[in-house]
Amino acid sequence: MLRLIKWPALLRAAVVVCILFQFTPAEPWAQSVETDSPFLPTRLTESIDIDGFVNDPAWEEVAPLPLVMYEPVFRGDLSERTDIRIAYDDQYLYLGANLYDSNPAGIRANSMYRDLYSGDDTVSLILDTFNDRQNGLWFFTNPNGIRADMAISNDLEGIGGSPFGTVINSSWNTFWDVATQVTDMGWSVEMRIPFTSLGFQAEQGVVEMGFSVSRQITRKNETYIYPAIPPNWNLAYAKPSQLGRIQLRDVHAGRPVYITPYVSGGGSTEANLVEDESRYEHQSRWTGDIGGDVKYNLTNNLTLDLTVNTDFAQAEADDEQVNLTRFSLFFPEKRRFFQERAGIFDFRTSGRFDRLFNTRQIGLYEGETVPIYGGLRLVGRVGNWDVGAINMQTAAAHGNPSENFGIYRLRKQIFNPNSYVGSMVTTRIASNGYWNIVYGLDSQIKVGNREYLEFKWAQVFDEAFPDISLRNNSFARARIERRTEIGLSYILSSTWGGPNFEPGMGFVSRTGFIQPLIVFGYGWFASEASRVLSMRPRVVLTQFRRDSDRSIESGAYWFSWFLSMKSGAYHTFELQARTEDILEAIEFPEDTEVPIGKYNFYNLGWEYMAQNGRLLRVDGAASVGSFYDGTNVEIQAEPTWNLSRHLELGATYQFNRVRFPDRGQAFFVHIARIRTQIGFSTQASINAFLQYNTASDVVSANIRFRYNFREGNDLWIVYNEGRNTDRLSNDPELPFLDGRRVLMKYTYTFIR
Repeated sequence: MLRLIKWPALLRAAVVVCILFQFTPAEPWAQSVETDSPFLPTRLTESIDIDGFVNDPAWEEVAPLPLVMYEPVFRGDLSERTDIRIAYDDQYLYLGANLYDSNPAGIRANSMYRDLYSGDDTVSLILDTFNDRQNGLWFFTNPNGIRADMAISNDLEGIGGSPFGTVINSSWNTFWDVATQVTDMGWSVEMRIPFTSLGFQAEQGVVEMGFSVSRQITRKNETYIYPAIPPNWNLAYAKPSQLGRIQLRDVHAGRPVYITPYVSGGGSTEANLVEDESRYEHQSRWTGDIGGDVKYNLTNNLTLDLTVNTDFAQAEADDEQVNLTRFSLFFPEKRRFFQERAGIFDFRTSGRFDRLFNTRQIGLYEGETVPIYGGLRLVGRVGNWDVGAINMQTAAAHGNPSENFGIYRLRKQIFNPNSYVGSMVTTRIASNGYWNIVYGLDSQIKVGNREYLEFKWAQVFDEAFPDISLRNNSFARARIERRTEIGLSYILSSTWGGPNFEPGMGFVSRTGFIQPLIVFGYGWFASEASRVLSMRPRVVLTQFRRDSDRSIESGAYWFSWFLSMKSGAYHTFELQARTEDILEAIEFPEDTEVPIGKYNFYNLGWEYMAQNGRLLRVDGAASVGSFYDGTNVEIQAEPTWNLSRHLELGATYQFNRVRFPDRGQAFFVHIARIRTQIGFSTQASINAFLQYNTASDVVSANIRFRYNFREGNDLWIVYNEGRNTDRLSNDPELPFLDGRRVLMKYTYTFIR
């Protein structure tokens, strides 16, 4: 069946359907229901005491915003009275909210952690400070008064329908204040965000930004928002291109200097082979270090960061993964220095994770830390130009030479706020003479109400490939896309990568390919009487053909059906067919391998995400089907239990049973993770992360204590330990203790 697909005919038919998109049924709501006039908040003449009570005389002059229900029924009746007010003065932007609740005992206040959402009731303020309708800053809090802030990029256009982890960066932090109070009438909030923490441009004394506010009541799965942005996209009220406009007059961001030195020290024990490789012995050492960062706003929205002896010891450990592919695994970035305004450096190539610039190439090598002497980062906006630059110098370590890494990015808006042209250059130069230089050009053109054209080109120059070939060293992609979750959506794309296209600072899973891609989806809302909120079936057809002879290397063809429930739960059902033509045997655990050959196999899957408002909730996924010339059963469960606002228990269990009965081979993989989060207060917390992976036969623990005196002033105590669980099958026998490390780190920020 898979061999019967005729791509040229299918592409022609798809193009015809796309040309006729204007004849699809009208969407239930217009693209935006905001007025053309921007919102003009009240300028305060009296001070506000940030104590969580919205009772200062200054608040009486500020009118509440006319909120509407966003979900479960757009423009439905609000079940709880909600007063949210926005105001400003010479230095700060303020949000005040009285959040009445007819059942105060039902208020969800689960998290005590900076930046952690755990099914809480929340109040949010979202600002497109660049006013470019592409980027945004998201501030929210819960009844416990946590500070949570995130950066939004790429107009919240995520991968696979889910923006999280791709265009929402929860590691971004800035300086701001919040206080809350819980009473027998509900709860209340006061936020104060200094203009020094926001990047914006003023024209003739007027600052215009995108904005929205929202209240979430999780036990009811109700969200109230202003302005009235229709739910035609995932998290539409946070989508920068759909935000309302807010205008401030005669405000100045200022240009403070943030100086953040650190001091750290600790000890470690590692198991190493003795010289004759007959046994392992443990070696201990003590370490101490100093370093720091400097942040300075060159303009209101152009920031320079300098770092010396950069340290990321407090970053959370990576999740253990099981690899059932023949490609390298991708791990997300968790180091904060590389997270701020990271969206500007986004240059995706093919696949879900492939990209021109992968920050984990800097300071990491095969899971080991590489010392970073220092570097700089410049990010921001100048007029209609997005500007980004990073340059870092690493030390020689683990057999690698000292290296310099450079990333330089420019992007300019053209035609409209959602269209741009851009370029990126990456350089990787080693002290031993090796070098790799890449340039890329990209553009996105919005040509209709929902339609986008995208073009990308990149070329690699590498010391290992002295014969520069346009065909062998390059990458190109052309795409037309209709972006919406309600009504017809589609993607038509063609991608090509040369056999030597290996960007030295990127992540590339395969080279020498041609990839056609077709995606069609259609979404609609169910009736008000239904328990279902919305439905979105989707069909995806893609292949990777070898550039050398056009033969199929991989193909994936699947149908999915996404259901969003009014309770807040989600279901996704999926039927997938795949073809793989492998030229080298694939090795799996337990001395299992798939021999050379061509394979067609099929899979049926289901994924469930529970309602966030439950104190005990279980997310899950399951799939069953053929796997090359065998079978695979995969089950995953993720329970989360909020015992109180001070204690959250979470776990993940993943099981894979892979069998190849015709060859008498099989393997089983179990991955277990346990997370314990103890919040003594919004300042002091412990995060304990225990993992076990039978594929690597390792148990690891990552325990982090943090005391946050204030923003930029932290004490960290970090404990890491690894244990080998399969010692006897190795020669020489592995030690039970693989390694242990204890570290203490203190940072303090001076503001000048």
